[in-house]
Amino acid sequence: MRALVLAGGTGTRLRPLTHTSAKQMVPVANKPVLFYGLESIARAGIIDVGIVVGDTAAEIRAAVGDGSRFGLKVTYIPQHAPLGLAHAVLVARDFLGEEDFLMYLGDNFICGGITGLVEDFQVKRPDAHILLTRVADPGAFGVAELGPDGRVVGLEEKPERPRSDLAMVGVYLFTPAVHEAVRNIQPSRRGELEITHALQRLIDTGRRVDSTLIEDYWKDTGSVVDMLEVNRTVLESAEPRLDGLVDEHSEIIGRVVVEAGSQIRGSRIVGPVVIGADSRITGSYVGPFTSIGERCRLDDCEVEYSVVLPETRITGVRRIAASLIGRNVEVSPASHGPRTHRLVLGDHSTVQIAS
Repeated sequence: MRALVLAGGTGTRLRPLTHTSAKQMVPVANKPVLFYGLESIARAGIIDVGIVVGDTAAEIRAAVGDGSRFGLKVTYIPQHAPLGLAHAVLVARDFLGEEDFLMYLGDNFICGGITGLVEDFQVKRPDAHILLTRVADPGAFGVAELGPDGRVVGLEEKPERPRSDLAMVGVYLFTPAVHEAVRNIQPSRRGELEITHALQRLIDTGRRVDSTLIEDYWKDTGSVVDMLEVNRTVLESAEPRLDGLVDEHSEIIGRVVVEAGSQIRGSRIVGPVVIGADSRITGSYVGPFTSIGERCRLDDCEVEYSVVLPETRITGVRRIAASLIGRNVEVSPASHGPRTHRLVLGDHSTVQIAS
């Protein structure tokens, strides 16, 4: 079996951050969300992985390399425009050959991994197998309708009147039968080749499409709210580790990771928190569910429930919460303003706000 990981797309819901970075490379607990998917694929015993890339190909290639760090063999597959999930299958046809394959959306996060799903598929081998989860807003997703026997009988992409609350999660398993299906569908009203249409064609031509309703945590990290929530979930299971310097005037409470080369001076850190390598935190408070990237500087400030990317400096600001702050950002006080701030800042920004 092979794996096809989708790492193209424009990441419009994470702008302005994704004007300068791939959405799959935004970190969760200081590790790109894409890496969690690649690690799950490796644990499932799949080695040959094709990564579909678009405009951010260079960044993803630089981070993933040949895949050996994950125990994988990676092939990069260019997609000239994000024309739908089924289109990604089309452009990857030569790589996939006649093998079964797993398709994994690179900005999805699934607790518990996919090993059991892959093993079940290899034993039962339906023509396709999809993951489903119950959601409050099914109209924002691809939605599945199940028959009395639990098999999938219908699929719709972002329907105005959903027939169920069962949304498709960004993990799919296929036999080579899907290739005929993707060749025989037309673009949707969005101008994309939808994987829901390809799955529906499989059903309409008598093919078997199975599903699994997942109980484990799942998120599409395509928005700031979801990214912060996934960061919170991962940090809850962090193992405390103090590899950097914490002086006697600082207080460390709960699950806190301080990477090598970092210095905590005269500060209070309340976990779960992860602080990346070579960062410096002085006279500050870092509250629960916060990730501070590498080579950051925090002086006389308060930050909680936030993600701060590498090489960012925050000075004299109270209080930053529920924020996603990009790389090489500078945040400093202005003369007047509110005490609480919520920020979504792109890379290389400079912002002045009230202390």
